[in-house]
Amino acid sequence: MKYPEYDIVIAGTGPGGATVAREAAKRGKKVLMLEWGDNRPINGTVVQAFKNALFPGRGLLITPELLAIVRGITTGGSSIYYYATAFDPPIDLFKKYGIKIDNEVEEIRRELPIAPLSDQLFGKMAKRIMDSAQDLGYAWKKLNKFIYQERCHPDCYQCNYGCPYGAKWNARMYVHEAQLKGARLINLAKVKKVIWENNQAVGLEYKRLGVTHKVFTHKIVIAAGGIGSPIILRNSGIKEAGYNFFFDPLICVMGSVRDIKGGREIPMASGVNIDEDGYIMTDMTVPTALYSFFTTTVFRFHKLFSHKNTLQIMVKLKDRLGGRITDKGGVRKRLSKNDRQRLMRGYVKAKEILKKAGARDIFKTWYVAAHPGGTVKIGELVDKNLQTKFDNLFVCDCSVIPEAWGLPPTFTLLALGKRLAKHLCN
Repeated sequence: MKYPEYDIVIAGTGPGGATVAREAAKRGKKVLMLEWGDNRPINGTVVQAFKNALFPGRGLLITPELLAIVRGITTGGSSIYYYATAFDPPIDLFKKYGIKIDNEVEEIRRELPIAPLSDQLFGKMAKRIMDSAQDLGYAWKKLNKFIYQERCHPDCYQCNYGCPYGAKWNARMYVHEAQLKGARLINLAKVKKVIWENNQAVGLEYKRLGVTHKVFTHKIVIAAGGIGSPIILRNSGIKEAGYNFFFDPLICVMGSVRDIKGGREIPMASGVNIDEDGYIMTDMTVPTALYSFFTTTVFRFHKLFSHKNTLQIMVKLKDRLGGRITDKGGVRKRLSKNDRQRLMRGYVKAKEILKKAGARDIFKTWYVAAHPGGTVKIGELVDKNLQTKFDNLFVCDCSVIPEAWGLPPTFTLLALGKRLAKHLCN
C-alpha cells in the first residue's frame, strides 16, 4: 500500500459528507472531498438545475411505474435544490440504536439560521392555504427554514433552482468552510470502489475525465447519497447494500383561485404532520417550468397558463420499506396498495383545504419521490458509529437512516455528520 495521503477521504459533498469535512478540517485533519458533480457557481437558472438535478439517468431516475426521483449532482448535492425546511431530528429514534445526537442538534441550532419565515417573506399563496387549513381545524403552522432571511429577495422563485444570493443554507457552504481550513475538493470525480488491504479500507478508486485514479487514506467516509453509496459499497464487495429502502413519495394537489396572482414565493413555508397516516402536507408553490411539468404529466393542458393563480399543496408520505437499487443505479420499487391509499387520503384532505380557500378545478399530479434512503441502515450494515463491518470505512448520508422516514432529512444528517467527525478525530 502507498503511504496514506490524507487522514480522511470523503466520497460526496451533501449535508452528511460536507459536515464531516468541515468538522474534521477545523480539527486539523488532512481532508479530501471527491464530488461527482461540478463546482460552478449556482446561478438559479432552470438550465443549470436541469443539468445538475433533472438530467435523465444522472440526477433524474425513473422507477418501473414512472415515478420520478430527483437528486442533485453538484458540490453540495441535493441541498442546492431543497426547500431548506428544517424538521427537528428524531432524537428518540436514534437513541434506540445507541446514537445520542442531542449535543450536535444544539450546536447546529447555534450555528445555522433556523426559524420560520417572517411575515414579509411568507407568500400570499402559503398564507391563503394556512388560513384555510386552520379554519378547518388542522394544526397547520409555519415551518422552520435554513434561510438567512436578510439575504432573501422578495417575489423570488429561485429556491427551486438553487439560490444565487446565498440566502438558503446549503452544504456547499460547509464545503467552502472546510476548504478554508485546508481541505481539498476534487470535482468531476466519480468514486467507483473501496481499495482493500488485509480486510481494511485503505483508499478509494475514482474516475475523472475518463482516467482512473487511486487515493490512499486512514479513514474513508462514503457520503454519496441513498442511491450512490450502496452502489459504491456493492462494487467494493458489500453486496447486501441497496435493499429494502424508502423514497418518500409525494403528490401535489392544485386548484385555481380568482383573486390571487402569484407563483413566486418560498415553498414549504407552512404545513402539518398527519401522524396517524404517516404523511405531511405543506404549501408547495413551484415556478412556472415545474408547474408546467406537473400539469402536462397528468394531461391538464388547459391549466398550463394558470400558474399565477393556482394554489398548490404537497402531500408527502412515509412509505413502507421495500425494493432494491440495481448495480447500475436504477431504482426498482413500487408503491404498495397501502401507500397509495394513504396518499389518496392526503389528497382528500388537501382538496378540502383548497376548496375552503376558494379554489376550483382541483386535481392531483403524478407521483414524485424525494430523499431515497435506508439503503445502508444503522443496525444492519453500519454500527452506532456509522462504521461498516470493515475497519476504517464509514457511511454518512440518508442511506444510514434505519427506518421509514417521510420528512426532509437535512437537519438529521448535519447532526450525524458532526457526531461522526468527532468520532473520527478522537
